[in-house]
Amino acid sequence: MIAAKKRIVSGMRSTGKLHLGHYFGVLTNWVKLQNEYDAFYFIADWHALTTKYNNTANLREDVQNVALDWLATGIDPDKSTIYLQSLVPETAELHIYLSMITPQNWVERDPTLKDMTKILRTQGATDNSITYGLLGYPVLMTADIITFNVDYVPVGIDQVAHIEISRDIIRRFNNLYKVEYFKEPKPLLTDIPLLKGIDGNKMGKSFNNDIKISDDEETTQKKIMKTITDRERIKRDDPGHPENCEVTYQYWKIFGTEEEVKQIESDCRGAKLGCTDCKKCLAKKVNEYFAPIRETRLEYAKKPEVVKEILIEGSKKARIEAKKVFEGAKEAVGMYF
Repeated sequence: MIAAKKRIVSGMRSTGKLHLGHYFGVLTNWVKLQNEYDAFYFIADWHALTTKYNNTANLREDVQNVALDWLATGIDPDKSTIYLQSLVPETAELHIYLSMITPQNWVERDPTLKDMTKILRTQGATDNSITYGLLGYPVLMTADIITFNVDYVPVGIDQVAHIEISRDIIRRFNNLYKVEYFKEPKPLLTDIPLLKGIDGNKMGKSFNNDIKISDDEETTQKKIMKTITDRERIKRDDPGHPENCEVTYQYWKIFGTEEEVKQIESDCRGAKLGCTDCKKCLAKKVNEYFAPIRETRLEYAKKPEVVKEILIEGSKKARIEAKKVFEGAKEAVGMYF
């Protein structure tokens, strides 16, 4: 008898087009893992409301863009269950049960929540902008995880601390109701867990330092030309220091072959290659890498009804599994029906 595959779940907020940080930090891992695990990947439109509750004009378009990026980069609906968070209400019901048992100070210490709050405040948010929904972000994320009682959660390095809080909440549920019902999932990381933005800081749309998967060649080149290099190299004929090149050389190690990277390093140290020419070569490499992905994305964009159907069918499949888990959770709590 063939053993059942272990389960994974992960999701992304529907906040618009995805960038290279999403691609290398998460998506490449998802594509690989869908061949090894029973994979559930969701577009988190409820989570998007935690910071965009007063700006929902583009919510549907944002969902569409995330779906397009996923499909273009190789997330396969025949291998993975791709679903929309709001089409699986069992997650919201599980969130209610978890919210009853989660101590307030647990959610307040969540680093992901702190980062989101910090970003909101830099954008002019007041205390009235920090809503109950945002405060409950870690609890809803935990509900997302236990919806399918998974074994692992593939995430970026910045989400590891949150997974630990989810494990704490799950452990508390099991202890309170004297069951061993929900598994305590572990994070799965990629080989490139964090990709810097063009300014050397963490890549993010909010920081206006990202390169999007769907950017055209001209836009990509313009952004690559702005990447931070060796700040100590002033003139073209000054020897460079690749180890001090904050962004450009780091990108080369991702997009270049081993031989190309060695040549770039040698030419940089010997002042045979200036930073401008180095960036032009890099932009060409990046555009070549993403050309087939962008072409696939354009093909899907021409068929929005196909993308919509993939989300609907995936959500139906997700609900079937979610209902099984939810019934067990209600029984563990001791609900009447």
